[in-house]
Amino acid sequence: MNIGFIGLGNMGGPMAANLAKAGHTVTGFDMADVSIEGVTMAASAAEAATGADVVITMLPNGQILRAVADDVIPAMAEGATLVDCSTVDVDSARAVADQAGSANLMFVDAPVSGGIGGASGGTLTFMAGGSAAAFAAAEPLFDIMGQKAVHCGDAGAGQAAKICNNMILGITMIGTCEAFALADKLGLDRQKMFDVVSTSSGYSWSMNAYCPAPGVGPQSPADNDYQPGFAAELMLKDLRLAQQAAHSADADTPMGALAQALYSMFVEEEGGAGKDFSAMLPRFEARSRHD
Repeated sequence: MNIGFIGLGNMGGPMAANLAKAGHTVTGFDMADVSIEGVTMAASAAEAATGADVVITMLPNGQILRAVADDVIPAMAEGATLVDCSTVDVDSARAVADQAGSANLMFVDAPVSGGIGGASGGTLTFMAGGSAAAFAAAEPLFDIMGQKAVHCGDAGAGQAAKICNNMILGITMIGTCEAFALADKLGLDRQKMFDVVSTSSGYSWSMNAYCPAPGVGPQSPADNDYQPGFAAELMLKDLRLAQQAAHSADADTPMGALAQALYSMFVEEEGGAGKDFSAMLPRFEARSRHD
């Protein structure tokens, strides 16, 4: 395929490189001066989209997605497919889907899970929203860039799945960190705590696969001084998107709202920016009940 790829940062760059490595012709554009192996750089987003069978975007937020869509949709040929792999608000995803449909283009919102390691290794998970035909057009590329793609429903469903998943993740990580901090103050050995919880009803991905306590469980960012696997500020972004969606859908999400407030305090007031989202554990350890 001829592929246009807009947004070649820490995630988009490796994804584009994997597509080129698989034999596709990839033309890329990024606001930064970047060079990606196998990717021909264009002078603009519209130039990268011209003549493409599929245009993929990996962008920071919904506002930028809407602006890029205004540039690339008029340049795309009828019948082509626009695939947005950014994590953005559901309303922006649906607005761009409508815009693409009006231009006789197919659209898929397909946010990813797996982080920079997954982007480099081609092991991402894609949560996709859009028509069956649009998903079918994008699926061969998902197979190259990732290990799993789930068609979640119509336009916006991919974003909905991503933010609901990450709301759960943010809430459970806070609970896991609180429990370890409480266990410490009660004199319970961390390894014993892990041995019990990881095999009983407190089981969660945050505990079993990404334990926030250094030296306990499988290797995680906690064992590397909380250098980010998934940065706390990215978790904050996703929790804010979840609250924005909850407001739009009139959904009651008190735990999600509290998780957002705690990560906001951690990132913006307590030095959590640049640390992994599991660095909530030392944050709770350092606090008393009256702080």
